[in-house]
Amino acid sequence: MKKTVVVGMSGGVDSSVAALLLKEQGYNVIGLFMNNWEEKDECGACTAEDDFADVRRVANKLGIPYYSVNFAKEYMDRVFSYFLAEYKAGRTPNPDVLCNREIKFKDFKEQALRLGADYIATGHYCDILHDGDTHYLLKAKDQSKDQTYFLNQLSQSQLDKVLFPLGKLEKGEVRKIAEENGLVTAGKKDSTGICFIGERNFRNFLLQYIPAKKGKIMTYDGKVLGEHLGLMYYTIGQRRGLNIGGQKGDDGSRWFVIEKDLKNNILYVAHGSEEKLYSKGLIMNSANWIPSEPKEKDFTCTAKFRYRQPEQQCTVHIKDDHIEVEFLERQRAITEGQFAVFYQGDKCIGGGVIEKAIF
Repeated sequence: MKKTVVVGMSGGVDSSVAALLLKEQGYNVIGLFMNNWEEKDECGACTAEDDFADVRRVANKLGIPYYSVNFAKEYMDRVFSYFLAEYKAGRTPNPDVLCNREIKFKDFKEQALRLGADYIATGHYCDILHDGDTHYLLKAKDQSKDQTYFLNQLSQSQLDKVLFPLGKLEKGEVRKIAEENGLVTAGKKDSTGICFIGERNFRNFLLQYIPAKKGKIMTYDGKVLGEHLGLMYYTIGQRRGLNIGGQKGDDGSRWFVIEKDLKNNILYVAHGSEEKLYSKGLIMNSANWIPSEPKEKDFTCTAKFRYRQPEQQCTVHIKDDHIEVEFLERQRAITEGQFAVFYQGDKCIGGGVIEKAIF
């Protein structure tokens, strides 16, 4: 009897090919489209409608049934509320990580199992190894597209009964498969930006939810250089958009953000040497470990402190009430609210939220 796989179909090329490959492998495939964000564009059309139309076209081409499910309320309650709270606290969150933990591998998976799924699958670029009741999250063959960073918070129960059909494929191969099989999504542009914001103006979007509070842009020696638009719009190390060039005494080098003083609503900047941006380590309150917490309390591994960063050598020290990460080489612009994600060889062994840098 055929096993049933419910595929999370987004209307993009990756999930389309994931569904195609699974059908070719002999599975009974069902497509399930998630609507996580309800918003209309300037023409009054729901922005998810075009994506669902592509899901419909692909599903019809493949001859598989398809459904749509609305998780907008769950997304608002468990992902977007966190996103706003972090920005209000002056941090820079990564809601895509939370979306995977709270929606795609939780609500979506539960819905898939109700549809009779033996497995769920997505178009993520990563791989998985099921060893009995132990599940290992593995890096994708296409290292430039690897998405294990965004899956670092998944538990063992969430990784159970999961398939990642694109794990051993390059992105170019995926597009070629789509083209050869006449899928309408073959040439569709990859989505970029934060999952629900996309490519729109980020400042304008954030302003709809958090009132901007202007304040001073200053140097540590007390010189006022200008006015910021609201601390939530800036990140540590940022150079663009400061609008303070041409200051008297400037040596010609570009200004960059070194601190956000939330209490006094001051944005501190510097220019010249970037020494102030480099830290020797970081602190996390806790981590999600895959498949389980390491037996050793002190161990070496590699880590990413933001997506697309090359892996960096580090030593992890698991304490009673926090985790310290010591860098082999000092790291630039470690950002509170982002995730530190750990690796040993091809395995992603987990990660957690960065609380603060150690200088």
